[in-house]
Amino acid sequence: MKNLSTGPLMGPLFSLLTFLCLIAVSGCASLPNVQKMMYHELSSSDQPTKIMGHKGELSSKASKAMIKRLEGQVDATKLLEQQVQLMQTISGSLLVAGNKVTLLIDGEATYTAMFEAIQSAKDNINFETFIFEDDEVGKRFSDLLIRKSAEGVQVNLIYDSFGSKNTPVSFFQRLRDGGVLVLEFNPVNPWKVLAGKKWALRHRDHRKILVVDGAIAFTGGVNVSAVYSGSSAGRYRREKKDEPWRDTHVRIEGPAALRLQWLFMKTWERQKGPALPGRNYFPYVEQAGNTLVRVVGSLPGESNRLIFMMYISAVTHAENSIYLTTPYLVPDDQMLKALTDAAARGVDVKILLPGFSDSPLVFRASRHYYARLLKAGVQLFERHGGMLHAKTAVIDYVWSTIGSSNLDNESFLTNDEANAVILGRDFAESMQAMFQKDLEESDLISLEEWEKRSFDNHLKEWSASLLKHLL
Repeated sequence: MKNLSTGPLMGPLFSLLTFLCLIAVSGCASLPNVQKMMYHELSSSDQPTKIMGHKGELSSKASKAMIKRLEGQVDATKLLEQQVQLMQTISGSLLVAGNKVTLLIDGEATYTAMFEAIQSAKDNINFETFIFEDDEVGKRFSDLLIRKSAEGVQVNLIYDSFGSKNTPVSFFQRLRDGGVLVLEFNPVNPWKVLAGKKWALRHRDHRKILVVDGAIAFTGGVNVSAVYSGSSAGRYRREKKDEPWRDTHVRIEGPAALRLQWLFMKTWERQKGPALPGRNYFPYVEQAGNTLVRVVGSLPGESNRLIFMMYISAVTHAENSIYLTTPYLVPDDQMLKALTDAAARGVDVKILLPGFSDSPLVFRASRHYYARLLKAGVQLFERHGGMLHAKTAVIDYVWSTIGSSNLDNESFLTNDEANAVILGRDFAESMQAMFQKDLEESDLISLEEWEKRSFDNHLKEWSASLLKHLL
């Protein structure tokens, strides 16, 4: 769900005021030159690949052997060697071994897994989300969180002020009255900002993180909303208003869950949340499986656009295939070049996009880039049915990511985002199967047909693209 929309999500006056505010505070932030950074970091770094296990950092020999086993499963030597090394160097976040990772397709499966994990909580629950709706889904979550708090579990919640702007204050007050510590991220109302904090309207918390007892974590694209059951009370309806939204989440059990816990705690600290009661937030976590995971958290700032760098690096080093799913594609020049260069060198590049959107402005801006991508050999697909909201990638049959980040400037420049990178053929195969199923419910966009569009459509798409720095 986009921050900026021109549909019935917001009234016309509020839309205009919000848009003018965004222009006023947008500044001149820019994305880093990733190619230059890759050349510098990879040529100057002699650090061996490091992997964290459930008992601590593995030896250099064991870490190298683990990566070599992955390279032996598929032909992805350059991707694994270069991308893994770069992300280790620039992010400081190590790969974590010993995890069990479960792919969750759509809201129903995601909520079921989340409810089960919350019900099992013994010590603490940390929940961070962009949108927390006051609907049947939101009420189920709030009732369960209040019940767990009554049982003595420490429950902490961060919700984004803009994303949840239509949720009444009374909804969150009920959670507070039930013992839940609730923190509003960057209040839209400037009078609610704490002393010493800068009012940052565009800086939003777009993450979706749930961590239970430090050992089980969830992340991906799913917000707390009835749009995933097709029964939203009219806020996000379009022509497919009765069909559930299509989204993807992931459940991580094992040591990597602690990294998502750390991201939550740092957000609470930066937002000057109330002191958290002493609990075992970072316990010793046993090995739960054999999957390698890297958690990548990204913040606004010149040196912190890690998810953007992650994507550019992965696409640049791909040797076989790139399968991307995104609801909002407003790429900068670097992303466009990385995708078109990959197609030119023979990589199978497919991008799955929505056939309609909750944000018509972003939808038109996305379509402005279709011709350039198609001419380069990138295959584009638009999914019919419910709104496509998933943010995923699977590359070279071994590298996968699922998270909150869209392929646009808003995610890469102004939002807090979180993605999980999963290395392994088994998980990649499940990602590819999911991607293939989505393609079967999509229409292939041909360059010949695309160029027959009316001048009116061309004009709308070009006009929307002029605002890409705000989208």
